[in-house]
Amino acid sequence: VSLQGYEANANSAEAGEKERLYKVMEESTKYFENNLATNDEVKAYISSRGLNEQSIKDFRIGFAKLDWRLLYTYLSAKGFTDVEMEKAGLVKKTDKGFYDRFRGRIMFPISDSSGRVIAFSGRIFEKGLTEEELSKSAKYLNSPETPIFNKSSVLFGIDKAKESIRKNNFSILVEGQMDLILSHQAGFKNTVASSGTALSDSTTSKGNVISNLGLIRRLSNN
Repeated sequence: VSLQGYEANANSAEAGEKERLYKVMEESTKYFENNLATNDEVKAYISSRGLNEQSIKDFRIGFAKLDWRLLYTYLSAKGFTDVEMEKAGLVKKTDKGFYDRFRGRIMFPISDSSGRVIAFSGRIFEKGLTEEELSKSAKYLNSPETPIFNKSSVLFGIDKAKESIRKNNFSILVEGQMDLILSHQAGFKNTVASSGTALSDSTTSKGNVISNLGLIRRLSNN
């Protein structure tokens, strides 16, 4: 096999792997959305924070139930492998097998500039947790870095904000998901959020990937 042929096969395998990761993230997003649709308590909490139904739908907000393996079981039944789920950052491996990374959390899908879900940020839902569990749990839990998620090259909401940034010739940067969604809801659709991810001053990050700030600078320097 020539070097050129080997590289082509390697690139093809990598592309195939990434495509499977996009699919498992999309399936997980639908799963979390369905969980939220049937949980009036969580919906009431989100509504109390000021989000309307259209925003919940547009940003595909969901819910991860407080259980160890519900998502894992669901995705396994859909034909996804343990390796794919682990590589996507959805499950963690222990001596006793795999368990869901996100449990008892309101789920915010993080998309790339094309609108494909590549990661999640999960906000803890306090109901049903003991004080000890709350003290041990981070308020927000983000996906780890994966083959499709590079923290320093992603901004939450960029897929929905890019046209407005280009049109208005400036962007607004906020910190969290709620700030971002409420800004869009109020009509400031040129808003993006760092969501606890790393901000980079350089226009490209490792692997020559465009950084998050590099991306919005391409749309507008303001």
